Amino acid sequence: MARKSRKANRRHPLATVVLIAIGLVVTGGGYALFSSTTTASADTNTAASQSVIDEGEKLFAANCASCHGLDMQGTADGPSLIGVGAAAVNFQVGTGRMPMAMQGPQAMQKPVQFTDEQTAALAAYVASISPGPAIPDESLLQADGDAANGGELFRVNCAMCHNVAGAGGALTEGKFAPELTGVLATHIYEAMLTGPQNMPVFNDDNLSPEDKRDIITYLKYIENNPSPGGNELGSLGPVAEGLFVWIFGLGAVIGLMVWITAKSN
Repeated sequence: MARKSRKANRRHPLATVVLIAIGLVVTGGGYALFSSTTTASADTNTAASQSVIDEGEKLFAANCASCHGLDMQGTADGPSLIGVGAAAVNFQVGTGRMPMAMQGPQAMQKPVQFTDEQTAALAAYVASISPGPAIPDESLLQADGDAANGGELFRVNCAMCHNVAGAGGALTEGKFAPELTGVLATHIYEAMLTGPQNMPVFNDDNLSPEDKRDIITYLKYIENNPSPGGNELGSLGPVAEGLFVWIFGLGAVIGLMVWITAKSN
């Protein structure tokens, strides 16, 4: 009786082989399903990206090639775009500076000519021809950095042209540094990264991405916090404020003295 019970509890010799086979079938089927889903998703993303690039190529041929050349090598009317990257295109087109309305010392800002989608397509096409600085990640554009560090970096690297309060200023030969009030954080970052017009390039070796974020934080802070001392007089600094005092303040005092003298006589 005990011998029969032990025999009943004994597994069939092929049971282990069958279990292993079932496990392999389940594992292989699951992996195949996952791989096919991932591949399909990747193919869809690639197709979508290619369609955006193709749209950018059409926009470039119709609006940009006359100055920059169909091969982007540049002409007498426009520089080469090889290596400028998506960030430069997004800045120049996204701020309305390109396409230029007329030749001049520098491209003037004007109403934007393209939608956000068209601008992204142009940037994707230019970047697909030659690598260059990419459009910054959203995490670097939040005004949550160190405003004190950003202010110090701005005064050392930017204030000589843009003014310590970002009010802008004149340069030589009809050029100028634009005002930075109301400028999107994306465009501020891209300007530092690509050096448009007369601005020097501040790559990540000059100013790290965190440094750029701190500068954006500083600019947004002074933009959202008006001067506690009263009228800012355009934030043009002590020269403008002193001139205002000399012309209007001292003039008012002289006028009052003349009035008092005339009254006494």
